[in-house]
Amino acid sequence: MSELDIYYQDEHYVVIDKPTGLLVHRSPIDRRERRFALQLLRDQLGQHVFPVHRLDKPTSGLMIFALHSEAASKMQLAFREHRVQKTYHAIVRGHAADSGVIDYALSDKREKEEKRHPDDVRPPQDALTHYRCVARAELNIPLGRYPSCRYSLVEMQPQTGRKHQLRRHMKHLDHHLIGDTRYGDGRHNKLFRDHFDNQRLLLFATGLEFVHPYSEPNNEQKFQIQAPVPLEQQAVFDALGWIRIDSRSVIIS
Repeated sequence: MSELDIYYQDEHYVVIDKPTGLLVHRSPIDRRERRFALQLLRDQLGQHVFPVHRLDKPTSGLMIFALHSEAASKMQLAFREHRVQKTYHAIVRGHAADSGVIDYALSDKREKEEKRHPDDVRPPQDALTHYRCVARAELNIPLGRYPSCRYSLVEMQPQTGRKHQLRRHMKHLDHHLIGDTRYGDGRHNKLFRDHFDNQRLLLFATGLEFVHPYSEPNNEQKFQIQAPVPLEQQAVFDALGWIRIDSRSVIIS
């Protein structure tokens, strides 16, 4: 595998673009996996790195790693206090509303491999997601009893960090993410496989905004980092008549 794409690096943090299909670190959920972002980045930089937040294996996009334990603690605190704004884009089934807020509690069920007790299930926790519809399209491809299929490009900003929050919240609205084999709609997943050779979850972590934890209180460094939707999705965007998000930038103010 080629080296990970680094967007930003200083003595405390590094921001990468994680490819789809790559676990962040070892997990009992996928014991057979031998490649991890943590290991690849460590070998690439020649030093220890510390993940400060999660990104699911099938999701691609921006991730922050710390370069020492103190930096990890500071950034993890920023995430817990909701001082880091994450932005995602996804292709979903159906025509989504112009914008909205999903306020729908989610249970934090652990995977079977991780359960220590049959009743080891936490009660539902508050979960909040802001979203807006960026574009809509209709494909003249029959599916089931319908002569065509509708899709939307949706921008999402989670205000909480529950497991699989965006995928579960959009399912709650009946706007399943395309390529989601767990919470999605198998008919639409198959359509994208058959017509566009799509083999992945169409969820992309495209934005990060935060104040650098080591900047001075009276001279805060505000970071705005943007990543494009991967180029290999160009054919899908062309078919849907959309302009692929291709902005790549690191703005420090």
